[in-house]
Amino acid sequence: MPGADMVLRPATPADLPVIAEVHLVARAGAGTAFPPSVHTDDEAHAWVAGWDLRAYDVRVAVQDDRVVGYARSTPTWLDDLYVRPEMQGTGVGTALLLQVLAAHPDGVGLWVFESNRPARDFYARHGFVALERTDGTANEERSPDIKLVHPGRDPLGCFRSMIDEVDLVLGDVLARRTALTRAVQDIKPSTERDRVREAEIAHRIAGIVPELGDDRVARIVDVIITESLDAADSGARGR
Repeated sequence: MPGADMVLRPATPADLPVIAEVHLVARAGAGTAFPPSVHTDDEAHAWVAGWDLRAYDVRVAVQDDRVVGYARSTPTWLDDLYVRPEMQGTGVGTALLLQVLAAHPDGVGLWVFESNRPARDFYARHGFVALERTDGTANEERSPDIKLVHPGRDPLGCFRSMIDEVDLVLGDVLARRTALTRAVQDIKPSTERDRVREAEIAHRIAGIVPELGDDRVARIVDVIITESLDAADSGARGR
């Protein structure tokens, strides 16, 4: 457990150079759990020095007058939580995380590298749920990562709110798919469906959602194409 004299407090501009050191030594101490950094130590120090403490909630854990860990968050995201290697497993990370969760009663999300199993296990123990996986093309390290979410005091409401957002995106995608199907039908020489191409489409999509698998995705794709073609045909008859 952390020492009885450990203090959690908001960071000040004077803490930023030490926070950069904690960030660097924690990543270095994690070994292969982190992909190689794409920034130099000097660049990391400059990045942290530029943080606007009015835009981020940055908390530091101080023990024996020494910053041993920190957490940085926004109203919706936990961007960083790092602890000095020699202090990991002592409760410092848990203490910082509990403050973050208390400040985000309606839930908070974060991204963690897929390779960082210790961090994934840590967040899972504190109620975070894995909701999205990527191949890493969107992050600087180009390393697969996972979106984790803590649903807060009302898990059902939190997840339903996320579903509502996804449904709106799904509706937009279906509208675009239907419009493209109509455009293709106007210039396609044959009315026969290309089953080989449809199978290729389903296979590509299944690669993005492996939990569903090829067969389930193929059935979903078939319904989307069937209904899009029917809508295009109905529109053509109405012209």
